[in-house]
Amino acid sequence: MKIERVELRQLHLPLKAAYETSFERFTMRDCILVSVIEDGAAGYAESVAFTNPYYNEETTGTVWPMLEKYLIPQVLGRELEHPGEISTLFAPIRRNYMAISSLEGAVWDLYCKQKGISLSSALGGTRKEIDVGVGIGIEPSISKVLSNVEKFLADGYKKIKIKIMPGFDVEVLAAIRDQFGYGFKLMADANSAYTLKHIPLLRELDAFELLMIEQPLAHDDIVDHATLQQELRTPICLDESIHTVEDARKAIELGSCRMINIKIGRVGGLTPSIQIHNLCEQNGIPVWCGGMFELGVGRAHNIAMASMSNFTVPGDTTTSSRHFAEDIIEPSVEFIRPGTLAVPTGPGIGYEVNFNTVDKYTVRKASFGKGPHWN
Repeated sequence: MKIERVELRQLHLPLKAAYETSFERFTMRDCILVSVIEDGAAGYAESVAFTNPYYNEETTGTVWPMLEKYLIPQVLGRELEHPGEISTLFAPIRRNYMAISSLEGAVWDLYCKQKGISLSSALGGTRKEIDVGVGIGIEPSISKVLSNVEKFLADGYKKIKIKIMPGFDVEVLAAIRDQFGYGFKLMADANSAYTLKHIPLLRELDAFELLMIEQPLAHDDIVDHATLQQELRTPICLDESIHTVEDARKAIELGSCRMINIKIGRVGGLTPSIQIHNLCEQNGIPVWCGGMFELGVGRAHNIAMASMSNFTVPGDTTTSSRHFAEDIIEPSVEFIRPGTLAVPTGPGIGYEVNFNTVDKYTVRKASFGKGPHWN
């Protein structure tokens, strides 16, 4: 495989409804679509960085120049036997995992298409379908949260995730359990909104029999989470703290968590995602696939990854229609039955990119290597 051309497009897609976390309120998805091309075949992936550096340090504004100046020049015209070589190639680069992941994922897709195999099978996936959950953002009222829970339970989602922060936690979770009972998987996602000073408050969450509390403490912490986990019956899940397989190893050895959320972009691509998956499986730590408001291409990558054996917790890869009025792939991602998605078996990601829709939402584009260059 020798990459002849790489194309970048920055897209702005409005969300159907605003979504609020402890760190930001989202009304639009700003992302970069990456295409890698050889002999007329193309592989696709997305950067999942946000517009602002609140989830982590990367943004769409940093990913673009990283791709243009440092990453794309290293793959153009280079012979690659396997996509796993990308991680080694970019090893000297510090962080910038979302930028690296967007290029690596596109190479994986192209590789699979050239081999005539699905991305799921190339990753070692074992499932033909996956169960998925849904996240509910911070709302102006508890009654709005309850209305959303009712709707998503009726839609068949297998897990309900509630965003929490100090002042919007115990009361809202209590209201959910009071109204809907304990017969479904419920979790809380704190996005680093708490400290060890909140231990008495976080202990109160044990009463709600949550599947997990995701990333309650600092975004870069592993040590204090070990202290907190000893104080809670509820499993802690780490998200923002886990960037590498070494981070995962340290967290497991310290007892900082009992679950790990794997996001392809956060850890630098599919190859390190496989490594983290395998490490967690060897240590009895369940994993699940987190969501970043991906468009259809990113969702397709998530579905393939979530088909692997240790993804035993329903992830956040919802249908296309959950956040967007229209998606950039055909067909759109939809349930085969309530709360369940099929794992594509066609070559690569198993979906076609609809460039009519892509063009509609493109705000910037560029081409590198052989072939036409956009102005």
